[in-house]
Amino acid sequence: MTMPPHGIVAVRAHLAKLPPTESVAERRAMYDRAERVFTLPPDTTVEPVTAGGRPAEWIRPAGARGDAALLYLHGGGYVIGSPRSHRHLAEALARSAGIACLLPDYRLAPEHCFPAALEDALTAYRWLLEEKEIAPGRIAVAGDSAGGGLTVATLVAIREARLPSPGAGICISPWTDLTCSAASYRSKAAVDPMVNLPDITAMARDYLGGTDPRTPLASPLFADLRGLPPLLVQVGSEEVLLDDASGLAERARAAGVEVTL
Repeated sequence: MTMPPHGIVAVRAHLAKLPPTESVAERRAMYDRAERVFTLPPDTTVEPVTAGGRPAEWIRPAGARGDAALLYLHGGGYVIGSPRSHRHLAEALARSAGIACLLPDYRLAPEHCFPAALEDALTAYRWLLEEKEIAPGRIAVAGDSAGGGLTVATLVAIREARLPSPGAGICISPWTDLTCSAASYRSKAAVDPMVNLPDITAMARDYLGGTDPRTPLASPLFADLRGLPPLLVQVGSEEVLLDDASGLAERARAAGVEVTL
């Protein structure tokens, strides 16, 4: 799963040459083209399902256990991204754990503002409990970037709904503060090829739709994190979202959550 340094350099060089895109539709189409580049192993099955009224994919690597699952929430700033763009990543994580994965196609902004994505994520979790009858302790909720922040918000929403807690949360470069005010948004801007301040603030505005960016379930950095399951938080030292990730880890630890950063 780790990309070698020369690969990172190549990705940065490629991204720097890409022309700017003009519309949300164009950006979504470009993001979804990832499925052409990253193909799945031939022994993996992908089943389209309806999870609580929303389209999703049920991904089963060969040999996956039937009594455990990963709920993966894709990144993309709540504006772009889909199962098509993140199928390979979700499958690789599920394969490494020997379990199946539910990859929901949650609603996106600006058509569907907060809390639409959160509602869909919570519905997907209920589907795993009720339709797949998977024990909550055998479910991990995971996501990257916006999906990483959505992971934390979903864990908080699960607790507030008094649903049984999943076994763990996995946050990859989580976007947890939609005020976009941490120092790393500026200090890492020149070295992060994926995230820039103008784009991410525009995505925050689209997702919030007028909601206060410090609303805990929109920006889970400000949420009450007590009682959450163990968290694995991963982030690179040169990422714009470095402070969002480290701040999450710090606040979760202070709330008594077991955290690995």
